[in-house]
This record gives sequence, structure tokens and C-alpha cells, in this order.
Amino acid sequence: MQHSIRLSPTTEGAFFVTSINRPAISGFHPDPTLCRAGTRYFLANSSFEYFPGAPIFASDDALAWDQIGNVLTRRTQFARGDGRPSGGIFGSTLRYHDGTFWFITTNMSDFGAGHLVVHTDDPRGPWSEPVFISGAIGIDPDIAWDDGGTCYLTWCGFGPTPQQSGIVQARVNLEEGILLEPPYRVWQGTGLAYPEGPHLYQRDSYWYLLLAEGGTERGHTVTIARCTSPAGPFVPCPANPILTHRSLPGAVQNVGHADLLEREDGSWVAAYLGVRIQGSSPGFHVIGRETFVCAIDWSDDWPVFVEGGVTIPTVDHSFSDDFVGDLDPRWISPSGDPASIARSPLDGGLELMSSIDGGDGSLLCTRVRDLSWSASVTVDAAGGGVRMVVRIDDRHWYGVEVRDGRVRAMGRVGDLTQEFAERDIHSPRTVLRISTVVPVNAGELGGNVGPDDIVLGFDGADGFVELARLDGRYISTEVAGGFTGRMIGLGALTTHARVLSFSYKDSTESESPDPHDVR
Repeated sequence: MQHSIRLSPTTEGAFFVTSINRPAISGFHPDPTLCRAGTRYFLANSSFEYFPGAPIFASDDALAWDQIGNVLTRRTQFARGDGRPSGGIFGSTLRYHDGTFWFITTNMSDFGAGHLVVHTDDPRGPWSEPVFISGAIGIDPDIAWDDGGTCYLTWCGFGPTPQQSGIVQARVNLEEGILLEPPYRVWQGTGLAYPEGPHLYQRDSYWYLLLAEGGTERGHTVTIARCTSPAGPFVPCPANPILTHRSLPGAVQNVGHADLLEREDGSWVAAYLGVRIQGSSPGFHVIGRETFVCAIDWSDDWPVFVEGGVTIPTVDHSFSDDFVGDLDPRWISPSGDPASIARSPLDGGLELMSSIDGGDGSLLCTRVRDLSWSASVTVDAAGGGVRMVVRIDDRHWYGVEVRDGRVRAMGRVGDLTQEFAERDIHSPRTVLRISTVVPVNAGELGGNVGPDDIVLGFDGADGFVELARLDGRYISTEVAGGFTGRMIGLGALTTHARVLSFSYKDSTESESPDPHDVR
């Protein structure tokens, strides 16, 4: 279902905001950045502590996207560093210039190294070893070239002096990672908190500097300024902010951190992040900041966001995996390395080789893509203990596990870890299940409910056995904090454990979804 309110800037500079409920790339895919190469479009996202990092997508129309891999697939490209939750890969810029794809980002877990730059001829990879720009300390780097081939680096600086802090810029030699001049401050936005996420564009006679302001929460906005020079001075748009949902009704909130793109036919689109909130006040978002795409009109040489101006296709995210062959790029790990966590034997299935008793870096994870979903994992119970979890981070998760002939429902919120229920099993194969359902008292007048309930259980001899039904608000960003979203994780409880298959079902379009039917 889509819903939009279409209004336009007025002569007084007031603005109206439109809303669309369907993301172009759902689930934990924030800070979108996109580019065009001929007739094809490519988009990458932040990924924070998860490795491989920076998922990358391809499209024929900039509306329907398919993942083609991850940009940072080697630890030489993405140092683990301190490995903390919501560290790792922050806001980035993806560009295509003179036949080469360039990707620049910041690894906050290796912050002192400066921005890292990789390039390739094929966005599917492999991407080059990184070059580090050590003289540019901060986040959210952007790169843009003028007609003479000079590259401008613009970023949110955390420098030791005022001239190196805020939104700063310098000409740069990307190949060698060398700034060609001292950084200088450019437009600092409209005065809202946390100006960041700069992107610089040239269109006709103007250079445009696009920013995110207000923080990535409910006050998030997109603002813009322009000049005839890439270095400024920039003149702000009289209709700023040109995109925000702050203090407006609607299921999609926190919109901002945008990137603009001219399509092959001359039309323009924008990709930006937003969240879908559920439950009672303050509203909870659980699957992370997602990528939305809308049309861009131009009025008096200023961009106007037209949410609802394009049709975003419906996508069924259901999949099954028997782990034959190489791991799909959807499988990643928080601070760990999937190659050291799991291997696929020749006869199929997945051998988990590293116990999560040693930390969440030994989890193999995939993103939750839907507000309503169910997942199952079939475990060789004779092959060691396995836990399946739905998590925000290592301190906020619910899970169900099998070990030593027992199935248990477990959870952790903050410093409290609790076992909710357990049962004996007598089968060599066990199917563990996690699903989301509507809260029992949803819709009650004055009711205080979370975004969903999470059901933990397994398949017993006589059908599904529910072990626990838990409030989903504790596995939300509003409770856990940070910048990620819900993930489904698989981990071994013993040195070696065997998973036979995994299944994920998107229940969004179902009228009355059966939370346990993922066959």
C-alpha cells in the first residue's frame, strides 16, 4: 500500500511533505548513495560493524534493486578495529567517473586511519585495496569532479581546529590519498543540529551542496544550497528543508541523508533513508533505517522532492537456503568473518565452526527485511548445539536454541539474560522457529503496546511448540540505541555444529499470516 500527500513550495518558502510507505530497499539499509553507469544504476549502503561491508545493488530503472554483492569483502579493506556495535562502516559515496567506480567511506572502528577509498571496473567486485586519506578526519565523505578533472572531497570534519570541523572541503588526489590543499569550511546548513552527509553535484551552471541536518531521528531533514563554484560561497534554498517528516503524521519517519541522481532519460530521482514506526508512543522502528526512492522535480533551479512520484515495486523477500556452494552475500557477521564462522560441506548444509560462547563475532546473520516475517532453521541435533536469534546487538536479542537433547527459549536485554522455557526433544533433527505477530492488545484505546510480539518455539512430535511470546519493543532501536536493525543470527553453542537448511518468509502481504508456516 502506498500513501502520499503531494504539496509544493509556496512563494513564502513554506513547504509540504509527501509520504510513501514502501521502501525501495527494505530492512537495515541506511545512508543510500547511488550512481549511473550508462543504462545501469548502482546503490550502496552503510553497514556498520557487519562484515562483509557496504552492500551494493544494481537496477535498470533506479526503482527496483537487486543485491550484487558487498563492496568491502576482505579484512584488508575493512579492519575490524574495536568491533563495537554501530561502529564500522558509516556514510559513504558511490560514484562512476571516466570508466571507474569509486567508493569512499569511513570505518569508525579504525577512525584514525582517515577516509578509505576503493575502486573497480566492475561493481560486482573485487574492489581494490584501500587508499586512506589520513589528512581528512571525520565522517560521510563525498567526491565530485569538475569539468577539468579536479576531484573535490567534502566531508563532516572532526578536526582539531575550527577550520577542520563542520562541513569542510579540499581538493584531493584520490589515487594517492593526498589532500592538495588545507581543508576549508563550506556551507554549514540552516542552523539545525548535526549537519552531515554532504553530497556535491553539478547541474547546468550551478553546483549544489546537499546536507542532512537535525540528527537521524525524528528531526531529520534534507537541506540544500548552491553556487557557481564547487567551493562556494553557497546560497541556501529559500524552501529549506526540502525534505522532512518531522512533526507530521505517517508511518514513515526520520527521513533524510539523501543522494540525487539524473537518470538516462534526463529525469531525476533521490534515494534517502527513513524508518517505519509501529506501536504506541514514542513509536518503535525495529528493522533499521531503510532506503526510499522518490522523484525529483526542478523549480527555479532548485530540486523538489516528489514522494509518491514513482512506483516502487512490491518485493517478496522470502528465501530458502540449503547452503550448497558459496554463501549468498546476504550472510554477514557482526565483527566476525563468515569464512571463519561457517563452511559448506560437499553434501550441503552448513557447518558452524566457531562457538558464540566466545562472542557475537561468531554469529552468521542476515537482515530482517519485513515488518511481518517468520524464520526457521533445521538443525542436526546430533551434530552439536545451535542457537537462532533475532537481534539488534549483543545486548538486545531473543533466541531459541537446541543442545544436549533440550530446546530452550532465551533472551537478553541490557545486563539481564534470562531463560524463558525449555523442553526435551527426541529427534535427530530439530526445527527451531522465530516469528513476529501482532501484539495481543494492539488497537486497544489507550493501550501501551510495542511494535510486535516475537514468538520463539520449535517443531515437536505433534506440531509447533510455542516456548515464549515476548514484547518486540526491547528488540528495537528506540530501546537498544545505535544505527543498525534487526538481524537473524545463527551460531554454534559447541565447537562444531551442523545446520541443514534455513528459511525466511515475508508475511507482509498475507491477510492472516501463520507465524509458524515457513515450509
